[in-house]
Amino acid sequence: MRSYSLTEARNQQEEVLDQATLEPVLLTKQSQPSYVIMSFDTYKQLMERLTKLEDMALGEAGETALSQSSMVGRKSFVESLKQLDNGEN
Repeated sequence: MRSYSLTEARNQQEEVLDQATLEPVLLTKQSQPSYVIMSFDTYKQLMERLTKLEDMALGEAGETALSQSSMVGRKSFVESLKQLDNGEN
């Protein structure tokens, strides 16, 4: 990842934006990371990946909660669902 100070970024805007089309660009303020500039396509891909990971984590948490559930009647409810799935009444 290429890095520019805020002053460099102001003075070299076109170069910074051209670089951001290739990869994220780090902007620093007083030698400390401050901002990241990236293309919209990169941002969109990042957000899509994040959404997928969040969905996976929520699904796994739900499965874990269900498997650890001690709800009264859980076993009979699951059996009833299995019977319905098999066409039994």
